[in-house]
Amino acid sequence: MANSKRMYNGGALRPALKRLSLALAAVPFLVGASGAALAATPVKVGVLQSLTGTMAISEVTVKNAEVLAIDQINAAGGVLGHPIKAIVEDGASLPATFAQKATQLIQQDHVVTVFGGWTSASRKAMLPVFQRFNNLLWYPVQFEGNECSPNIMYSGAQPNQQILPALTWAKQQGYKRFFLLGSDYVFPRTANLILKKHIVHDGLKVVGEEYVPLGGTDFSAVINKIKLAKPDIIFNTLNGSSNVSFFKQMSAAGLPPSKLPVMSFSIGEQEAKAMGPSLVEGSYAAWNYFESLDTPENKKFVAAYQAKFGKNAAVTDPMAHGYIDVYIWKAAVEKAKSFNPTKVRDAAVKLGWMPSPMGEVKFADNQSLWQTAYIGKLKPDGQFKILWHSKGKIMPEPYDKLAFPGKTCVLHKS
Repeated sequence: MANSKRMYNGGALRPALKRLSLALAAVPFLVGASGAALAATPVKVGVLQSLTGTMAISEVTVKNAEVLAIDQINAAGGVLGHPIKAIVEDGASLPATFAQKATQLIQQDHVVTVFGGWTSASRKAMLPVFQRFNNLLWYPVQFEGNECSPNIMYSGAQPNQQILPALTWAKQQGYKRFFLLGSDYVFPRTANLILKKHIVHDGLKVVGEEYVPLGGTDFSAVINKIKLAKPDIIFNTLNGSSNVSFFKQMSAAGLPPSKLPVMSFSIGEQEAKAMGPSLVEGSYAAWNYFESLDTPENKKFVAAYQAKFGKNAAVTDPMAHGYIDVYIWKAAVEKAKSFNPTKVRDAAVKLGWMPSPMGEVKFADNQSLWQTAYIGKLKPDGQFKILWHSKGKIMPEPYDKLAFPGKTCVLHKS
């Protein structure tokens, strides 16, 4: 209005100004860190996790971490002058529901991006949706690799950043006989395909490989096979509530982690707390983040999460990744000066190193995150004692050279 020609007389102007004043009073404002008032036209983003079903044990808290980041950004002034409005949906632990909800978020809610997913089955169900509508998914969980899409930012670990470092550590401990156990879907099967290639390549032995349905609870036959196979260690890619049944039945069979080591790839602090730390005490986990990381950034993150969700709330690797994803999206939006998913994606890989609860992070040209690998041992209090870490940050490699020779991922040129 500042540039409009003033063609009103005083009498005509006063009612117009009154109407304008009333209209503006109805519009909420956001005061940023600088103290400047920002017009609160919200920008909508999707938060899509399993809030019910077998995966809720893991995904509800990832949703919480993503919402925490959004709330913090809003309190600091939003992004490009806009507050963020989170549209939270429940994937219900069902891939088809994830695809349906992703479509709804993009087409009906008009979100500019989506944060979420856990299982690779859910991610693969959503992928065609994001490709069809050229939107962008921020995926926060470790996975099996063997995928490369311009419509996904893969902040969770690639195999060379989690499962293969765990194998390196196991070899250093002298373990030679491996039993592979997983839920029956794409991540465990592909992860174990990669592990088998490397185990055999290194002159070691796979003595068993078994799968149960996602959410399965009967491990009697599996445990009998484990007893017969006599492994040195179990590599566990079970997901969700199946872990509770597995560890309970292993303990009842006289095989607690203190007698037969278990290396898990989807049990973090939250899952341990939900299961009861005594059930999994002494077991190992491979991640790129533990709540026990002793850095100022991580202490600040944990304190903020616990202030919002309870002083004893546990914090896990996927939660940290979900939290970081929101902040990197914000930084990429500001670099691109746009909410357009293509421009944001292109900006995200050019941001360089950023501080985070995990240490400094950045996305590589293949839209996957550089990671440090950690091995932790679960203590009685439900926290992990960090036993080992990789020498520096590991560059993400979506395609394992032994399992998928000749395949590469080129999404951006350096």
